[in-house]
Amino acid sequence: MSKPKLATVWLEACAGCHMSFLDIDERIVELLDKVEVTATPITDFKEIPQVDIGVIDGAIGNEEELHIAKELRKKAKIIVAWGDCAVFGGINTMRNFMPASEVLEGGYIHTASTVNPDGVIPKGEVPALLPKAIPADNVVKVDVYVPGCPPDADTILYVFQELLEGRMPKIPSDMMRYD
Repeated sequence: MSKPKLATVWLEACAGCHMSFLDIDERIVELLDKVEVTATPITDFKEIPQVDIGVIDGAIGNEEELHIAKELRKKAKIIVAWGDCAVFGGINTMRNFMPASEVLEGGYIHTASTVNPDGVIPKGEVPALLPKAIPADNVVKVDVYVPGCPPDADTILYVFQELLEGRMPKIPSDMMRYD
């Protein structure tokens, strides 16, 4: 019997959610015995394969992230949005109060740490920004929401255990933490 396939993508986020996933510690070995991980932020995948579970980590803030989220939705039976960025838009939405052009100018021209003697915003080298950073469910159907910044390892493991048992997880309020 083949194992359920899992893919995770890291969009506009800090990596905290994937670090919480790794914080499952030795329990990850047991989880990996039950699933086949096909694509992650640390693998060099060119295409998202057909999977049973797709995990979106991060908000959607540019054209590439939009494409990745839509592709994952097409290829996954179940989509999990984990972390406040994927669920709500997170800290990334702070840029929503200014035009995308000002965000780019701030990052590529006006920031003190920027070394850009020509004062040019790259075109074609970086994906075009969307007008606003948005949560995953603004563009794709999300089946499971795992809030938290980041969600803790026990909650992430619980979600996978429930999905592997054929149940749609309902996260108990005592598992949600914001510290």
